[in-house]
Amino acid sequence: MTVPRTVPVSTGTEPMTAVPAPRPRGRRRPVPTFVYAAGAALLTVALRLFQSSRAGDLFIDEPIYRRLGDSAAAGGFPRTDEGLFFLHPPGYFYVEAGWTKLVGEHSDVIAGVYSSRVLNALLAGVTAALLVFLVARVRSRGAGAVAGLVFALDEYCIRQNNRVLLETGTMVWVLAGYLVLVGLTRPGPSGPSGPAGSTARSRPGSRPRARALLAGLFFGLAILTKDHAVLITVLPLLAALLLGWGPPRRLVALTAATTLASYCVYVALIALNGHFGAFWEAKTAGVRRLLGVVQETGFNSEGTPSLTGRLVAELPGYTSTYLLLALTPVALFLLLRRKEPVYRLLALFQASAIVTLGYAVGLGTLEEQALYLLFVPNLVALAVTVPVPSRTRPVLRVLGCGLLVALLAAPATSYAHARGTPDDGFERLRTYLLTHVPAGSGIVTVDGARSRGVTDWVLRDTYRLGPWVTPEEQAANGAGYLIVPWRVIEQGYGRSSLAEVRRLTDGLRPEFAFDGPMYGTLALYRLPSPLSGPNLTRLAVPDSAVTGPLLPAPEPSAAEVGDAAR
Repeated sequence: MTVPRTVPVSTGTEPMTAVPAPRPRGRRRPVPTFVYAAGAALLTVALRLFQSSRAGDLFIDEPIYRRLGDSAAAGGFPRTDEGLFFLHPPGYFYVEAGWTKLVGEHSDVIAGVYSSRVLNALLAGVTAALLVFLVARVRSRGAGAVAGLVFALDEYCIRQNNRVLLETGTMVWVLAGYLVLVGLTRPGPSGPSGPAGSTARSRPGSRPRARALLAGLFFGLAILTKDHAVLITVLPLLAALLLGWGPPRRLVALTAATTLASYCVYVALIALNGHFGAFWEAKTAGVRRLLGVVQETGFNSEGTPSLTGRLVAELPGYTSTYLLLALTPVALFLLLRRKEPVYRLLALFQASAIVTLGYAVGLGTLEEQALYLLFVPNLVALAVTVPVPSRTRPVLRVLGCGLLVALLAAPATSYAHARGTPDDGFERLRTYLLTHVPAGSGIVTVDGARSRGVTDWVLRDTYRLGPWVTPEEQAANGAGYLIVPWRVIEQGYGRSSLAEVRRLTDGLRPEFAFDGPMYGTLALYRLPSPLSGPNLTRLAVPDSAVTGPLLPAPEPSAAEVGDAAR
């Protein structure tokens, strides 16, 4: 046992006594980075899982990607009932397939979408952890914790991660690749926070080639999840080779070669299986969409709402998101001021994201999920460059903390409102149909401008669907119902025009209606029969394509019986 050291003390009037000497104050141990990363990941996942099924109605891509995941789980290249799917690479769909093997299959596509939303929430948690590690490695643990917190609470990121889209999984692999590369580009003895202008490099560390290969593998997985990731992975690597920024050129070249080789292996497998023609056709069509030669979707397509109008409409909920994006030029300027290789690498990362989104805004196909591929790189850039008030200036420190609280309060308020407002119209509609409308019934659909709309993807397994707008088409196909997501039609995304849909519904009262933030009024109408009496029984109603549960027809009401008698 250790005895405390004592020293004699005299008061002048009393005999000398011994009192314990004060212990030296020990330094507080810093919180490990993984604790911050785990906290950010848990908060991110929790916020995205809470009420995830009722807080956002089905987005058009979600049932499509879910069916592709089910196809991948069955083996082979992903396909829909229209054939092999090569518009996007299969990376995410195989992740979905593994998730399905883990948690089990689901009875219908909506339940499957909700399951995939859980998967995306977990991937968002990994994204938050990677953000913390990346920023902490370049700057500090505190900056990494702030970056993870902002990502966890940002309402735009929450909405993107809550949808079954490709961007969430893509960003996981992108950040993983840059986290590895940062370890090969760290500055010399001054460290990440050393004086600006330092160009000294430390040795890349142990096994630099293996780490460069690993970074290339991560980037390859990003491109195999979404082709567009080449613009924020390979493009910065090529620029780093040209300018001599970032890691040593030999390591950059190895990373770039590994990235491209990963995609080449995928193309080779397609060719060996005899599908290169279909792949080439899908990819050339995708490139035309990316370049804006064909504008089928997005804010730049004709007849759809403008980007400016959408930004203004969503300003109350995304104030903090817009503020962070407005600082994008500032973050790039601050990155370029630093001469260390690690900052130059991140500058290329952010600059590529800016160029990519800038082209989409001006000429290309611009969809709102494309913003995610700029927001995350910009968050990294801000976290590693924006000056933080020092402890020696408490007033500035208080102001900085107040600004951070204000920045986080806006998305928190928007989140509370969104989670408290039900927005699950298609799930409610499907439940109503399965209860009241027999399987195999013909239903007219009017959404889906140039392809099948969300109504078709959600209900095709149980009902016969088609754009039958004339009485003759409805009679020939035995169509007795009409489904209208009114906001889709009003915004110009429908197969039928607003005037045509109003003509179809003139004088009809909906049998089911739900008002939600995404689709406005989602309504089911009972169409008047073009034939009367016994002639209805002579309509041929094919059911070979129906795979859902067969339900008995509902009993007619007293009013319907009276109408038939008259």
